[in-house]
Amino acid sequence: MPRFSGLATFMRLPHVVDPAALDIAMVGVPWDGGTTNRAGARHGPRQIRDMSTFIRRLHPVTRRSPFALARIADHGDVAVNPIDLMDTMGRIERFYARLHAAGTIPLSAGGDHLISLPILRALGRPRPLGLIQFDAHPDTGDVYFGQSRYTHGTPFRRAVEEGLIDPKRTVQIGIRGSLYGEDDWAFSYQSGMRVIPIEEVYALGIDGVIAEARRVVADDPTYVTFDVDGLDPVYAPGTGTPEVGGFTTFEAQRMIRGLGGLNLVGADLVEVSPPFDPGGGTALVGATLMFELLCVLADSLAARRPRDR
Repeated sequence: MPRFSGLATFMRLPHVVDPAALDIAMVGVPWDGGTTNRAGARHGPRQIRDMSTFIRRLHPVTRRSPFALARIADHGDVAVNPIDLMDTMGRIERFYARLHAAGTIPLSAGGDHLISLPILRALGRPRPLGLIQFDAHPDTGDVYFGQSRYTHGTPFRRAVEEGLIDPKRTVQIGIRGSLYGEDDWAFSYQSGMRVIPIEEVYALGIDGVIAEARRVVADDPTYVTFDVDGLDPVYAPGTGTPEVGGFTTFEAQRMIRGLGGLNLVGADLVEVSPPFDPGGGTALVGATLMFELLCVLADSLAARRPRDR
């Protein structure tokens, strides 16, 4: 069928509801209840699905197809509650706990960055995970507006406090932007995270960033999270908190490709906001980077299989 016809699923894959039938489940989390300013990322999964019809089967560099390496399908959306933050986080955690119990690796489209916390709650027990985070913001804030501990600016502080990620096996890549105060990034540094601000990204070079990320997470189970505001807004204007001076789409592709062979247990791509993306360009970027993530997840799964037997 032509790409513009048929039901819209991630990368034109079948819709499969049984996680036991899948190695990798692509999931939408249409929720932005943690957004503190420009909302709209709840509509991200639908637009990413639409733009993902441009994705073909083979990776242009490796010439390998993730669909030949693993059973992959669109597993649908989490049934979120748009007016209750705590209820939605519980729903997300239960959804991903079911995937995890089936041995299925999730690749998710958000949604704002708070969705990563309940996903990590499902995947990061009993052993904390390593984390590779591409982002303009560390998202390790504490309390917003005097009382809110759960926003898209706090998930990775909460994840450390809850023992879901190991801060010494966490690397944050591309951090930048103006600050409210001197201590905005303090938790990341004080907890032992490896922070690579955007200036250091360019000082190290892309190969250096890849080598450093691989050194930090080593061979233990690791989760990858990609916030599209890590990109310069000329490449991804459709996001809630854009920050100028970010890396390019090609640099992002190269960095993700450099994660091949790591012990990856899941990934997400968040903060695509269609109200600020009328032409769909940011969603196309999101779909393309999800394909890059899918390729390294499939490679990681394939590499683990001989050891599992």
